[in-house]
Amino acid sequence: MRPNPYEAVPAVITDTIDETPLIRTLRLKPDRPLPFRTGQFIELSLPGVGEAPFTPSSSHFITDIMDVTIMKAGFVTEHIHRAKPGDRVGLRGPFGSSYPLEEFEGRDLLLLGGGCGLAPLRSLFLTLLDEIGKYKSVTFYAGAKTPQDCPFKDAFAEWHKHPQVKLVRAVDAVPPGETWEEEVCLVTGLLKKLDVDPRETPAVVCGPPVMMKFGTRDLLRLGFREDRIYLSMEKKMYCGFGQCRHCMMGEYYVCKDGPVFTYARIKDEEGIWD
Repeated sequence: MRPNPYEAVPAVITDTIDETPLIRTLRLKPDRPLPFRTGQFIELSLPGVGEAPFTPSSSHFITDIMDVTIMKAGFVTEHIHRAKPGDRVGLRGPFGSSYPLEEFEGRDLLLLGGGCGLAPLRSLFLTLLDEIGKYKSVTFYAGAKTPQDCPFKDAFAEWHKHPQVKLVRAVDAVPPGETWEEEVCLVTGLLKKLDVDPRETPAVVCGPPVMMKFGTRDLLRLGFREDRIYLSMEKKMYCGFGQCRHCMMGEYYVCKDGPVFTYARIKDEEGIWD
């Protein structure tokens, strides 16, 4: 029997991790396992406040615990940032499409992300690591505005140890007083260093719309195929299953038909980068 999409599964916050001044990860333990496929999203509700959609940032192979990484950007997210271990929330879902892992097997893979768009990519990356032998290599380009704005700082050192992984971080600028020993450029600038066959490599892009727009443009210039550029789109989703009509993008509902789309599928729709 399919789960009731209106029913929220109670969950307790077991830990909170401040990733940056504006980004926090909540570690949640649902009252019952909540399986999902990496790339899908859930609706997280805070009693007396409201709910909002978020993509889990943990591996989909872990179902008893779920990480959700959230940027403070409005009324609901500000209240969620005030939550503390022991508080209860509700989880609905999962909803939407996922990354097609079976199409990635045996190939080099590129992940290109920035800002809070690194949350879905963390989920994908951790899922890939759990079965890393199925993939030829994983190149992960991660961007942020400044060193202070880089999420998952503690994890990057560990991720570097995997021989099939090439992980490069870049920041737009280094303010006075901060130190940074990695790349200083827009994350899309890292594509100049890419050493894979673009015609055979799937690319997954997630981040602010302007970064996704120019990242996709640059991938196309390098020879990446339109049907192998996977975009995790974000519109004004609310209900999660195509009833409120807030997230229409041309003929598609981002919550129902996405949020994962190939560029080939949506390239002719108006306002995809708005």
